[in-house]
Amino acid sequence: MALKQNVELALEAQIGVGGLPRTAFEAGLAGVTGALGRLREDFDTGRLALLQLPGEQSDLAAIEDAARTVKDGATDVVLLGTGGSSLGGQTLAQIADWGVPGIGRFTEGPRLHFMDNLDPITFGRLLERLPLETSRFVAISKSGGTGETLMQTMAVLSALDRAGLRGRAGELLLGLSEPRKPNGKNALRDLLEPEGVRFLDHHTGVGGRYSVLTNVGLLPAAILGLDIREIRAGAAAALAPVREGAAVGETPAGEGAALAIAAALEQRGIHVMMAYADRLERLTKWWVQLWAESLGKEGRGSQPVAAIGPVDQHSQLQLYLAGPNDKVFTVITTAVAGEGPVMDPALAERAGEPGFAGRAIGDLVAAQGRATADTLARNRRPVRRIEIDTLDARAMGELTMHFMLETILTGYALGIDPFDQPAVEEGKILAKKYLAESQA
Repeated sequence: MALKQNVELALEAQIGVGGLPRTAFEAGLAGVTGALGRLREDFDTGRLALLQLPGEQSDLAAIEDAARTVKDGATDVVLLGTGGSSLGGQTLAQIADWGVPGIGRFTEGPRLHFMDNLDPITFGRLLERLPLETSRFVAISKSGGTGETLMQTMAVLSALDRAGLRGRAGELLLGLSEPRKPNGKNALRDLLEPEGVRFLDHHTGVGGRYSVLTNVGLLPAAILGLDIREIRAGAAAALAPVREGAAVGETPAGEGAALAIAAALEQRGIHVMMAYADRLERLTKWWVQLWAESLGKEGRGSQPVAAIGPVDQHSQLQLYLAGPNDKVFTVITTAVAGEGPVMDPALAERAGEPGFAGRAIGDLVAAQGRATADTLARNRRPVRRIEIDTLDARAMGELTMHFMLETILTGYALGIDPFDQPAVEEGKILAKKYLAESQA
């Protein structure tokens, strides 16, 4: 496994008063033991489709074929979809440098645009500037009824119409949605199928925020040339302790869930994830939705906060160290010591930093990640450390599966359904109602 987890710096026995008591952590372990048994049963019976994905191979050729078709002759590929229909794809895409500050503009192949937030100015300008003849559009909505995706797709069809390209809609667009149900409505299919647009089927048993390992997340990854089989292999590594019946203390996702239960028992209502790598920035945002939407129910749950290091040491660490002690931290580091440009000794001396001489940028980043975790612990802030040996497609598959398992186990242990989102659905219904009223 690429992922190494250590929770000792979260416990009172290690960092003193302010850490989580051993009794709370043991209560968490006991609660997650039952949840882990339920999860193993989910795997053995096939009841939870997500758990079957790491071992699934039959769908990968179709995803790779669709990726080749989409990118063939394309300068730009626009992904239309919001929330779970986009964040998983973005998370994997960062391994191929998408969205990475500075170098993201130099990625080979078609430029990917994840238009996950509906902003009229942004989307209007995108359609004005895109070379429509060499652009491709992928519209993603599990239900087919996501309002943001439908509006974007309609706008794309209208833009193609104005450019005299409407007759090529079947070539320029691809849909991704659930199969049409008997006598059921699927607005995205109703919109695009008459245009001759081909569809990939969204997995019916996997919800949007858990869909990173389906074609929703793997298609953008394949377009960027990532090995999607390695992503699934990494996910299988995270699932292996569950599949093999390991004890909760030997199951990283189970141990992480136990920490979350202990935090809930101790009224620590804020969970901060700080990742020390540009290519993990979208992972932190994906995790925020996963955690918030899965566990924020019935007056329960905790507030997830995304941070990226080292930059957020400067913007957030003062609060974390000297503000209220109501948080639990996860610090994710990668093995970057020795990586990157090496400092010239003469320049280091001139800058008054002789300790920089001969050291690589990665040496400082590695030291900062370690120092942040240790400083939090010294200030009696509970912190979990996760280390990744090599940040690649396999590691990202392992990370995403780890956090999905951890979220599900936490929900099971707390008696919360981690798969529905009733409050979100209420907001969607009201938004469409208000839109209709504004036209009256």
